Amino acid sequence: MKVAIYSRGLDIEQHSQLLILAEELQRYNISILLHEALQEHFDYLRTTGADISIFKDHNDLNEEVECLISLGGDGTILDAVGLVRDKGVPILGINFGRLGFLASIGKEELSIAVDTLANGTYVVDKRSLIHLDANIPLFDNASFALNEFALHKRDVSPMIKVHTYLNGEFLNTYWADGLIVSTPTGSTGYSLSCNGPIVFPDSSSFLITPIAPHNLNVRPIIVPDSNIISFEVEGRHNQFICTLDSRREIVDKDVQLAIKKESFGVKLIRLNENSFLSTLRNKLTWGMDKRN
Repeated sequence: MKVAIYSRGLDIEQHSQLLILAEELQRYNISILLHEALQEHFDYLRTTGADISIFKDHNDLNEEVECLISLGGDGTILDAVGLVRDKGVPILGINFGRLGFLASIGKEELSIAVDTLANGTYVVDKRSLIHLDANIPLFDNASFALNEFALHKRDVSPMIKVHTYLNGEFLNTYWADGLIVSTPTGSTGYSLSCNGPIVFPDSSSFLITPIAPHNLNVRPIIVPDSNIISFEVEGRHNQFICTLDSRREIVDKDVQLAIKKESFGVKLIRLNENSFLSTLRNKLTWGMDKRN
């Protein structure tokens, strides 16, 4: 068995957890592909006796890799999705960050996670992705996202007008700082902070959520993800910000943009007890009211 390990980088106090992870994987004779961002730990981890090699990008992930372990927060998992792409490699998120909706396995559960992985007793959740079509090249041919696509005004510009269409039929013009189109997975992310609803990950939908709308009667809307959502942007400035998860591009307002469901999805590994409902209760502190 072979697994890949990815992280944006680790703090000094997290080095010991990485060593524990390598030791646990070695205990089950699991080979390790270590991302180049963690290359400084290569010699240190080799002392565990584990079979370790370095990988650079998605081209180095072949059919032998059965899992990618993400060490960090939810943002690290979003990066990992860009590494996995359409290869179908499941992602196991270990939460070294703060909130952890996606990386829901605590770092104190490393041993349990590896044991579950080695014995195949985990659960795989399939999550849909969002795809961006544009009439110019954007995002280095990785024009997909797990959480959301967003349009946003430049920092110094006033609000923008986003004319929005569903399958070519006019939906609404949003006078706002921007507009978010999120997947069900992204409903607990940026969209939630803009008063968007929470939806179940398997609900086959898109959420359209305005950012600081000028009209008080404009509210988020949920539409089936079979729709193609297109946009025309107006503003006093000629450029605006276009984002896919944590990646961003500055584009001209005459660029043609459309959103649809990506042709492939991503697989997220969770422990049996870590359901979506339990994650909501734990991360949003539901039930903490003393009256319950």
